[in-house]
Amino acid sequence: MRTINGFDELRDLIGVELGVSDWEEVDQDAIDRFAEATGDTYFVHVDPERARTEAGLESTIAHGLLTLSLAPKLGDGMYSLEGVGSALSYGYDKVRYLAPVPAGSRVRMRLQFDYVDEGEDSVRVVSRQTFEAEGGSKPVCVAQAIVFYRK
Repeated sequence: MRTINGFDELRDLIGVELGVSDWEEVDQDAIDRFAEATGDTYFVHVDPERARTEAGLESTIAHGLLTLSLAPKLGDGMYSLEGVGSALSYGYDKVRYLAPVPAGSRVRMRLQFDYVDEGEDSVRVVSRQTFEAEGGSKPVCVAQAIVFYRK
């Protein structure tokens, strides 16, 4: 785990890849549980036979939002930001799903800081999260995460 001491040190890391997470398997059980929790039971996610015959897929595929929701788990342990106040997720910008994640795939995330804006009582940090599926030729998801830190 990389320790970053304050916002000045964080600014020095803009544009630098902080790390790559461990692989996480996205199996059919995880997809089914996500579908149940969100109510998104579209057949390409939950019905392997229809995914093959009607959509021409080799298997079901994970929801894009399931992939994105793995960010906290995949990012845990990549870095700690010391000497700052509490953090609050503000959301995402520019989320793109570039390739499907077939059931049974393993995904990981690359992380880099894009920019830091300092306000009167907070600092906004925007990072790029790039998700990859093992054996894939391009990212499956790229998103900008926004986090506010209290000073």
